[in-house]
Amino acid sequence: MRNKRKAAAGALGVILMLTGCATASETPETIDAISPDAEVDEAVTITYTNFISNGGNEENLDKIVQAFQAENPNITVEVTTLPYGDYGTALQTDIAAGTLSDVFDMEYSNYQELQANGVLAPIAVSNPSVYKQGLLSAYSTDGVSYAIPSAFSTVVLFYNKDLFDAAGVDYPTESWTWEDQKAAGLKITNQSADIWGHHQPVQFWEYYKVLAQAGGQFLSDDRKSVAFNSPEGIEAAKWLVEKSGTTMPTIEQGQGTPDFDSNLFKDGKLGMLHTGIWMFGAFADAPFNWDIAVEPGNKTNAHSAFSNAVGVNSNSANKVAAAKWAEYLTSSDIMVDLRLAAGWELPPISDEAKLATYLTMGTPANRKAVFDAMNEVVMPPAVAVGQSEMQDIVGRELVEAQAGRKTVEEALATAEAEINAIIGG
Repeated sequence: MRNKRKAAAGALGVILMLTGCATASETPETIDAISPDAEVDEAVTITYTNFISNGGNEENLDKIVQAFQAENPNITVEVTTLPYGDYGTALQTDIAAGTLSDVFDMEYSNYQELQANGVLAPIAVSNPSVYKQGLLSAYSTDGVSYAIPSAFSTVVLFYNKDLFDAAGVDYPTESWTWEDQKAAGLKITNQSADIWGHHQPVQFWEYYKVLAQAGGQFLSDDRKSVAFNSPEGIEAAKWLVEKSGTTMPTIEQGQGTPDFDSNLFKDGKLGMLHTGIWMFGAFADAPFNWDIAVEPGNKTNAHSAFSNAVGVNSNSANKVAAAKWAEYLTSSDIMVDLRLAAGWELPPISDEAKLATYLTMGTPANRKAVFDAMNEVVMPPAVAVGQSEMQDIVGRELVEAQAGRKTVEEALATAEAEINAIIGG
């Protein structure tokens, strides 16, 4: 899985506590949401800071900007693009300094902290039906949109067909379970040839998903404590950490270092890899046959979905222009066409006819799995305070168990106590 997701939220908690919150008495009827349909009569310049285009889609973003400005000649968009790894720190700094852009990127895991602390302006989305309703509602609070989804992606199972053929193993199917995957991984693994059967990152972003597959849940219903220190949670943690040294390299062999898993797959040394559809382009020129399948389940099926969104700065002097840009960036036809053509994650639109072309765009052949995974999605657990700390603690303790310095039971107990002390209010 994309290692950079480990830093997704950034250490926003302390910085966000410095900003103002909406009053508890506000309701959807009393909130004055920004309408993107309002007119912008004077020439204005708005700023947009993003990470979504970094690493190869900067020109595509510029094409969207140019098209927007042609349709809205009174609005100029100044773009700042930052590497994903730097974005969280930059966002913290801008919030604290009062220099936040008019429009800015976020991920689903950031949303609750940002909204709870008054950073986001409410938006009266012009045509909600344009968007996938699950994505739009993910960035709504009490029926009000405070951000607009800009893209989504799913995590699927990539597999090397040549290694499967060499080991005499049938390809993964949608009915596979953990046990099927383990059996295939053991047959493919040949440590003397540095060939491994199965790689699944040992981190928060995989743990919450396999926990759901095991029939457990990460947070209590009131989100004030964790619920993962359970038989299901122990089973899920063991599923991750016990691959190390059997079907997956150990920490000492490089597992867990940046891009280790994707490079191992590209080198033809890995049978199966759990990662996101954003890797299609990176694997396009791999010198072997590969495809994707939905991930195996256990007691149930559950698949990770990642979503990005854009928010309008609640302190922006040009909220209407900013909201116009936010809607155009997330729903325009040129955005849809560019994202699909470039494999630049998926547009958040509801029009299945526009998305249908994605299914016939070449390798991988089974692109249908991308949409099949969306039918059984488990979103990342999110809290209003302590998101990044929660993620870091889970990742740290899982690695402690993987390295053999703690048992799984000890690691989960430590994570439970530390996280509850942060999020318990």
